[in-house]
Amino acid sequence: MTTSSDSSETSASFLPGERGELLRALAEQRELLLLTVRGITDVQAVQRTTVSELTLGGIVKHMARGGLVWTQILVKADGELPDGMLDTGQYRMTEEETLQGLLELYATAARAVEDAVSALPDLDRSVPLPRTPWSPPETVHWPVRRILLHLIRETAQHAGHADIIREALDGAGTTAQR
Repeated sequence: MTTSSDSSETSASFLPGERGELLRALAEQRELLLLTVRGITDVQAVQRTTVSELTLGGIVKHMARGGLVWTQILVKADGELPDGMLDTGQYRMTEEETLQGLLELYATAARAVEDAVSALPDLDRSVPLPRTPWSPPETVHWPVRRILLHLIRETAQHAGHADIIREALDGAGTTAQR
C-alpha cells in the first residue's frame, strides 16, 4: 500500500516556484485521501456507509482515472475526448478490482500528472478542453495553472467525502489516522 513518503516525495515535489508549490499542494491533498483507505480491506473499500453511492474504492478509482484523463488533456492538448472520460463505471470498484490495484493506478496517475506538468514550459500554456455533452458550443481553453487548481480542488473535495465514508465505516477518519 502507498505510504506518505511514497506519494509526497516525488521529483516534481522539489520543483521551485509556483509549479512546485501547486504540485506539492496536490500531493498533500492526495495524502489526505490515501489516509482514508489505510488499513481497509477490499470488502470495506466497496461498502457504502452513507446515503451516497460513493465508496472508498470508488473514490480512489475515480481519482486515478481522472488523473490519467487530465494527463491526456495536458499532453495531447488537441481538444479530443480522452479515453475513459465519460465512463460511467469510474465511481465503482468492481469485483475484479482490488484496492491495492486501484492504489497502484492512483500512484501511476499521480506520477503522470506530475511528469506532464514538469515537462511543460510554463503554467500559462492554454489547453483546449474536450467536447462533452455538457460543454458550451464554443471550445473552452484553460491554462495549465487552472487545470492544476481544478485537480487540487477535486482531490480535496473527494478526500473530504472519503473521510466521512471512512468515519462511518469504522470510526477512523484522517484525524485519527495521522
